[in-house]
Amino acid sequence: MVVLNQTKRSGVKRPFRLEEIWRIRTRLEIENSLMQLALLNLAIDSKLRASDLLLLRVCDVSSQDRIFNRVIHIQQKTGIEVQFEITARTQQSLMKWILVASLSTSDFLFPSQRRKQQAISYSYYRYLVRKWAFNLGLDPNLYGTHSMRRTKATLVYAKTKNIRAVQLLLGHTKVDNTIRYLGVELEDALLLSEGTAC
Repeated sequence: MVVLNQTKRSGVKRPFRLEEIWRIRTRLEIENSLMQLALLNLAIDSKLRASDLLLLRVCDVSSQDRIFNRVIHIQQKTGIEVQFEITARTQQSLMKWILVASLSTSDFLFPSQRRKQQAISYSYYRYLVRKWAFNLGLDPNLYGTHSMRRTKATLVYAKTKNIRAVQLLLGHTKVDNTIRYLGVELEDALLLSEGTAC
C-alpha cells in the first residue's frame, strides 16, 4: 500500500494532462481495477464535484442494462442543473464494473467496502486521486478530487478557447468564476506574449 505524504498544500489542485490520464487508465486496466477505472472515467466525463459524483446511483447513469449517453444532474452545492456526456469508453467501464460488482439499480455506483449502503468516502476518493498522481511520479500534494473536475474542462478550453462552453459544463453562474477556476487569463496572456515578436 502506498503511503502518501500528508503535507497539506492549499491552492488550486492541478488537472491531469491527457497523456497522464492515458497512463493512469493503462495501469488500472493492467491491474484489472474495474472500480477505479470506472471512477476515473466517469469523474473526467462528468466534471462533477466529489460531493455529487460519489452520490450517483446506478439508476442515475443507466436503465435496463444500458448506460446513458448523457445525464442531467442537479448540483448539490448550487442547485444548478448540469448535463454531462458519458463517452463510449466510460460506458464500457461502467457496465463492466456494474456487472462484476453485481450492483442493483438503487445501489451507489461506487459503494463503500466497509460501510453498508453507503458510497465510498470523500477521503478515499481523494486518496485514490493522489495515489494515481504518485504512481505517475507526480507530487500527490498538488492533486485532489478537484483535479478530476478540472481535467476535462481544461482540455475542452485548451482545444476550443470557448470559456462559455466550459462555464456551462461546470455549471458556474458567472463566467468570472470559470476564468478563475481554469486560471486561463494568465496562461493565455503569457502564450499571446510569447507568440508576439517585437
